[in-house]
Amino acid sequence: MGKISIVVPTYNEAENVGNLVNQIDYALRGIQYEVIFVDDSTDDTVKAINSVMDENPNVRMEHRTTEKGLATAVLKGFSLADGDYIAVMDADLQHPPAILRSMYAVLETGVDFCIPSRFIPGGSDGGLGPYRKLVSGVARYIGKILLPSLRKITDPTSGLFMFRRQVIDGADLQPIGWKIMVEVLAMGTYSSIVEIPYKFQARPAGESKLSSKVTVEYLRQVLGLMKRGKKQSGATVTRWSADRLKNELESLK
Repeated sequence: MGKISIVVPTYNEAENVGNLVNQIDYALRGIQYEVIFVDDSTDDTVKAINSVMDENPNVRMEHRTTEKGLATAVLKGFSLADGDYIAVMDADLQHPPAILRSMYAVLETGVDFCIPSRFIPGGSDGGLGPYRKLVSGVARYIGKILLPSLRKITDPTSGLFMFRRQVIDGADLQPIGWKIMVEVLAMGTYSSIVEIPYKFQARPAGESKLSSKVTVEYLRQVLGLMKRGKKQSGATVTRWSADRLKNELESLK
């Protein structure tokens, strides 16, 4: 059984990090894992993460004071990860930590890349307000139109995913953009993707980081990937039903 490295970029999430790690620890019982927080916060998030680290030896933190941004934070987490599988998720609990076990079950079958999707049967984006649904939808379809690597993916702009570490070996990942998974899908090396259903949750505390700046960065990212991106010819995309996923989860017990 492989080890999971979970990369969590944080910016002013002091109210959520303790609950997040507790839920991750419960979801991954019996599975080797590490949580890597890459933190750019200006509030008490560092203090909150230090408290978590005192209680859980599987948690690490890289606190940055001279560099900012989600993309660079995630890439820093990739460089620190030592797991067989690497996952990325937000700290705000809108990505339910229980889904990590499901993604792990998928990769344990030999699949290269697992993407939870809000847009296949069993999934939901009910945790988003109307404005964020609009922005997310526009971004999603821009990416699918302009980047061939995204066209078969139902939820290509998600910030929640897991892959084998070999996917990014030698990949030219550049630290720009709102959605790092778009970068990995366009520049990584893989032959199989599985999408599984999940329900996006309402944020329990804190504020959304969505802004016009990150939207502009996303457009720059997509335009750059039109020139740099790989064709990804031959990669298969399969969608698992909730029943298929349940069966694979049973095999982990």
